[in-house]
Order: sequence, then structure tokens, then C-alpha cells
Amino acid sequence: MAVQETRLALRNMGKIDPMSIDDYIAQGGYEALAKARQMDRDELISEVENASKLRGRGGAGFNTGFKWSGAKASEGDQKFIVCNADEGEPGTFKDRVILENDPHTVLEGMLIAAYAVGATEAIVYCRGEYEHQIALLRHAVEQAEEHGLTGDVHMHVFSGAGSYVCGEETALLNSIEGQRAEPRLKPPYPTVAGAFGKPTVVNNVETFANVPVIVGKGAAWYAGIGAAEYPGTKVFSISGDVKNPGCYEVATDASLNDVIELAGGVTEGHKIKAVQLGGSSCGYIKGSELDQSVDFDSLRRNGKSLGSGAVLVLNETHNLVDQVQQIVHFLGHESCGKCTPCREGLCQAGVILDRFAAGKGTQADLDMLQALHDLMATDCFCALGQGALTAFVSAYEIFPEDFRERMVN
Repeated sequence: MAVQETRLALRNMGKIDPMSIDDYIAQGGYEALAKARQMDRDELISEVENASKLRGRGGAGFNTGFKWSGAKASEGDQKFIVCNADEGEPGTFKDRVILENDPHTVLEGMLIAAYAVGATEAIVYCRGEYEHQIALLRHAVEQAEEHGLTGDVHMHVFSGAGSYVCGEETALLNSIEGQRAEPRLKPPYPTVAGAFGKPTVVNNVETFANVPVIVGKGAAWYAGIGAAEYPGTKVFSISGDVKNPGCYEVATDASLNDVIELAGGVTEGHKIKAVQLGGSSCGYIKGSELDQSVDFDSLRRNGKSLGSGAVLVLNETHNLVDQVQQIVHFLGHESCGKCTPCREGLCQAGVILDRFAAGKGTQADLDMLQALHDLMATDCFCALGQGALTAFVSAYEIFPEDFRERMVN
């Protein structure tokens, strides 16, 4: 039997007018916020941290409540809640879909987090290209304020400047402060010294969208969905050679095959050669190896990454050299340039992959790409550089013939 969608973050998609707070309230919106504000703060955090086991849906899979407890325990005259809606990973568009269909669920999740940690400032950092979503969010904030729902929390919507590296939380915080968007050295972590040096919780859109469901329906109910150690659902952005590209939300014990079937499967007359799961900084999976669970831990045990939930399906007509070439040039363009291994390594990798794309690659080039990967994975300052050549290593490991086709004899 084919898997069915289980919609939690996308529960109101197609059911409400995203411009109407009354529609959201009619679906039970802001009831969870009222319930949370009647709870003891420590009890609320424990529900999220221990009972629901909600883990971040932005890629790192870090326990959400544990991050909240750290911020609550940190001393400060002011605390911040920040929603990372920058979403710069190629092939990832789930946060955009959540925001454009149900902006209030994200705001409600942020207000619950603000109450839990004692924050008085809440900021949505939204990708600058998401003009429609930014307008929706600002309208939603105005409505929440008019209905007296924000309490003593000041909510802001910040339009980013289009920097991919702002997906990294400390680079995002620098951007909010008006500084150059470069990652910071950690520790201190944002929960101790984040925005403007104050204790700060940074979670992504999908994570916050789950919070009202957990509080409203109960952590035990939520923990009973999906995989035991990574419970709940995951929203996937599916693109490439499938019949129905789009966003699909499934319980975390579904398989990658199930996710692709929801998108209609591979286009007629073709077969799946590979799937890149997680985004451009992640590796590939053979089309014959898709019957594996999509929960964070199962994938990690198999040497794969859930990442941002992007699923790029490639049929047999693709040579992965071309895919890797595009990824490296994109990451080279988006590197902040803070550290030499990333800045120079991506430049050199791009030159080498251009030779492969032109059919002029050599064994020495392959050796150099591997050496660059080994160096960057350990010496780059942040995850952008550390994972920049993961796609190359993975593609060459499982499809070496694609590279041999582009080599000189």
C-alpha cells in the first residue's frame, strides 16, 4: 500500500486564506499559545525537549527543547527568538511553501518559544527574494498584534540580502546586526551570546511550524508518529525528473521510495539513476538503493544526510560531472571568503571541473579534487566549505564511469 501524506507543518495548506488570521483561528490557531502560557516554563520546555523529542528540521537535527533550555538558563536582560527563513539551499523550497500557506503557524511557534525562554524580541529572517512571503509575514505580525496575541514580544520581519551563507545561524545573526554575513567562532553559542550579544534561540521555519501541534495535541501524541528517535514528520522538496514536483510531508518512518512515489515517480520512459538527498552539499544515492528510511539517524548510519529535505531525482540521461560542476560554481559564488581553504579551494575545484565538463579531465585532476576535499572538510571554518566537495566524492564513488567519460586518454 502506498504511503499517504501526514501533514503537520502543512496541516492548513489549502484550507485557509493565509492573509486571514480569522481563518487560522477557526482552525484552532493560537489555542496552543494560550495553553503554553498557562504552563510552567520548565514543564513546557521539557514537553518539547524530552517528551516530543522534536529535533531541528533545518539540517542539523539538534534537539529543539535542549536549545530552548540553554537560552532560558542563560542570564540576560533581553533574549531573542530568531526564525531562519533564509532557505538558500538549491532545490529546497519547503519553508517558502509553509510561509505562503500558513504564516501564522510559524509566528505561533515563535511566540510559544519566546514564552518558554523569556524572550521579548522575535525576528523572522526571511530570504530577500521571498518578497511575497515577507509581505504575508508582515501582515500576519500586524494581525497578531491587533488581536493582542504577541503580548510583550516585539516581532519583526527582516529581509535578507541574498547570501547563501546566512543559512548558518551565526552568519545570519551577523547580518541582522548589520555586519558582514560571516560565520562566528563557536563557542560561545547563540543560546549564550547570539543576536547583539544576547541569549538567542535560532530555529528554522519547519521546526517552529511543528511547535503549535506538539503543544496543542500533546507531546506524547507527536512522539507516536514516525521514527522513535526522530519522531513526527518531515517536509520534502522534490524536484528533478519526477512527474509531480512539489512539497510532500510524510511521517519520518517512511522510505525514500515512498517520498518519490508521492511525487508520481520518475518521468515516463526513464529510470532513476541517482537521488541527491539533502541539498547541494550532500551526497548521492543510487536509484536501486532508495528503500531506506528517511529519518535523520537511519540515514546517518548509512552514511547519508537528510539535510534540508531537498530530493533531486536524476534519470539515466544525466552525467553527474555536470551536476557537480554546477554545485561547485554555485558554492564558490556564495562563499563568504572568510577562510582561505574555502575561498581558494572552491576556485581551484571549479577550474578542474570545467576541464572535466569539456572532456579534458585527467587522473591528476581527480587526485587533486580528492585532496581538496580532504583539506576543506577539516580546515574550512563552516559547513559551506566543509561539505562543498561532498557531492564530488559521492558522485565519483558510485558513478566513476561518468568521470571516465570526460577524461582524456
